[in-house]
Amino acid sequence: MDLSNLKPAEGAVNRDGKRLGRGQGSGKGGTAARGHKGAKSRSGYSKKIGFEGGQMPLQRRVPKFGFKNINRKEYQGVNLDKLQLLVDNKVVKGEVTFDTLLENRLVRKNELVKILGNGELKAKLKVSAHKFSASAKAAIEAAGGEAISL
Repeated sequence: MDLSNLKPAEGAVNRDGKRLGRGQGSGKGGTAARGHKGAKSRSGYSKKIGFEGGQMPLQRRVPKFGFKNINRKEYQGVNLDKLQLLVDNKVVKGEVTFDTLLENRLVRKNELVKILGNGELKAKLKVSAHKFSASAKAAIEAAGGEAISL
């Protein structure tokens, strides 16, 4: 250690820069380093989200169309071939519930489930779900099973 690499202890020196707006003698008086006029020089200035300096913002330039139904219900679809696969792998015996589908990662926990009619079902199953397509319900009942709406 010598004089060339001496430094003050960490946290000992605390200088936050020049104090603004404290008279001309300070070097940062008058406009307090904000420049002259304009929105940024004013107190209380905050730029609005999406503001583009007075140019028409992108959000207002692009065309709007379509309709979003706020009451729409989204269903997670599970096909009959997936249920048959569970039976073939001996994961389920005679009953398929929401919990069964959850454990086998076919649905997530806060989703509504709709059983869809793709594929064929040979096993006799008692299936519980929020909704069934007409073809799925017919296929389940044709196999001797039961479709229960939650």
